Amino acid sequence: MTPEQAADISARAYKHMTPWRTDQIEASLEQPFALLSASDHAFVLGQVIAGEAEILALAADPEHQRTGAASAALAQFLSDIAAREARTVFLEVSEENTPALAFYKAKRFAQVGRRPGYYHPAPGKAVDALILKLDLP
Repeated sequence: MTPEQAADISARAYKHMTPWRTDQIEASLEQPFALLSASDHAFVLGQVIAGEAEILALAADPEHQRTGAASAALAQFLSDIAAREARTVFLEVSEENTPALAFYKAKRFAQVGRRPGYYHPAPGKAVDALILKLDLP
């Protein structure tokens, strides 16, 4: 998947926050620790540093949500980070993003922290980020 394709999916999928733009994805991928894992209709943008991985973005094309596309992209990401010797993976998600929280719970991620007021979806509104973690086998 190209950065342009990932940005297109992000623009259509991210209704709860500002989507990732092509230039932002490209800039992230210029870093030696970054990676973009994908399935046909979803992607995971992340990084691996010192045995820990972080998911920066995960999005599935809205027309292909609940079809396994995001699960396939996450499975590819987990395989890719294991090859880079990651032992844990972290991410942040809005406490109001119920579909994402259900997805990550089903994938065995557990909440390990909270960042109060991390997201600002509208002027004057602050929403906590939940920090989720998955230990890899």
